[in-house]
Amino acid sequence: MDRQSFFNNPILNSPYELPLRHWEMGADNKPTGAVIESRRPSSNRTPIATPRANGGLSQQGDLFNEIIDDVAYRENEFINNIRAEVARWRDSDESEWGVTAETARLLKHWRHFDFPSIRPFFCQVEAVETLIWLIEVAPGTKTGKQYLARIAEANADSDPDLYRIALKLATGAGKTTVMAMVIAWQTINANRHGVGDKFTNGFLITTPGITIRDRLRVLLPNDPNSYYEERQLVPRDLLPLMNTARVVITNYHAYELKNTLDLASGTRAMLAGPAGAGPQTMETPGQMLQRVMKELVGLKNVLMINDEAHHCYRHRPDGLGDDEERPLDADEQDDARKNAEAARVWIKGLETVRAHIGNDRCRPKVIDLSATPFFLRGSGYQEGTLFPWTVCDFSLMDALECGIVKLPRIPIDDNVVTMGEMRSTANSGRTSARTRRAARSASFAAGAGAAPSTRRRSPTFSRQRSTSSTTATRRSSTNGRPPG
Repeated sequence: MDRQSFFNNPILNSPYELPLRHWEMGADNKPTGAVIESRRPSSNRTPIATPRANGGLSQQGDLFNEIIDDVAYRENEFINNIRAEVARWRDSDESEWGVTAETARLLKHWRHFDFPSIRPFFCQVEAVETLIWLIEVAPGTKTGKQYLARIAEANADSDPDLYRIALKLATGAGKTTVMAMVIAWQTINANRHGVGDKFTNGFLITTPGITIRDRLRVLLPNDPNSYYEERQLVPRDLLPLMNTARVVITNYHAYELKNTLDLASGTRAMLAGPAGAGPQTMETPGQMLQRVMKELVGLKNVLMINDEAHHCYRHRPDGLGDDEERPLDADEQDDARKNAEAARVWIKGLETVRAHIGNDRCRPKVIDLSATPFFLRGSGYQEGTLFPWTVCDFSLMDALECGIVKLPRIPIDDNVVTMGEMRSTANSGRTSARTRRAARSASFAAGAGAAPSTRRRSPTFSRQRSTSSTTATRRSSTNGRPPG
């Protein structure tokens, strides 16, 4: 095959089966046209110093042009090793799974049930399988304990108050369905085995905005379009158990402490008196939890789920490794301040939940979902550094090769700059933040699913005529509806 073969029809695998083929990427970071008969290993563009490659955005907005000089591909050895362990476990006899009967029932349902409408993609099932393996199986095996220790170490370095596990799925791969499957697995097991360190029926889902929060209402068991029933993610005889799930969906802004008493400055000064103490008008962390997640307060355990989790992190501790963020110029510092403030509010809210719920024997966990679980600018880490607690990866290239998404085209508009404009700006002494964001958007997309930039622009999806096999796969994978 020649290089154009990829662009004519990038699909190599079924979206419902383990991917067994992938397109080879050349030294120029473009598909060579050769097909490799194995699954694509997890890798991402890591912010390390590399020689500048052949640069410039083509007039077609080529997704695969190399245009920045501070990243290079590295395989994610940790993720690939966990993927191999999960694959061996998946292929073993059911008697060796080491999970509860309820979990085994759900796994067989998701893998083999004849779904009349929308069948879960392999990547969705694999993401939940990875969580199940880590929570139910790994604690009982020598190898599993080593992976759990690695995750715990990564969390201790970043934020010792939280235990996080990140799942990386490309935009369009259906993170909402993954959330529904996780909630079903946890709720059904909590009903049969009780709420404890492994299982819970309380869920706090945090989103970056109101629009996403409203879209996730399908995760509420009593919603008319609940995924558990509408998409048959739960066997019919187990559906009544889902009514015991307590699901709270909020956006991170709700974690900001609010004034409980609105006083004019003069009134506040008068009440303060000579000592300057005055009344307590700011709510306490406990009052904030009562406002945001009243239904969950008092539970022994709560599973916290972050959607678009790349916005949630604690600033890099001093003296941690050699991945410190490079100095930022004035334009970048504005973005960095906004990122840092959003992250501060979000992470502080989760830490408050952890402080008020659970104990040392029953510790609430955090599940991060994002197409780009990278540290953002202003985090103190090099921009684009992968969250070290990431355990599962299904990238944009994986999604393209499975026919889940169409080939993205980078839009050519005022956000895209020519190399001449970049050189002109550079000669003036500084490259603008918008120029760098446009460059990063094209460069990171091939390996990471999207650019780890502050203002994440979704690629426009090609409406060009595709081959019959491409169209057939798209129709069969979604049944005319978005995968969710």
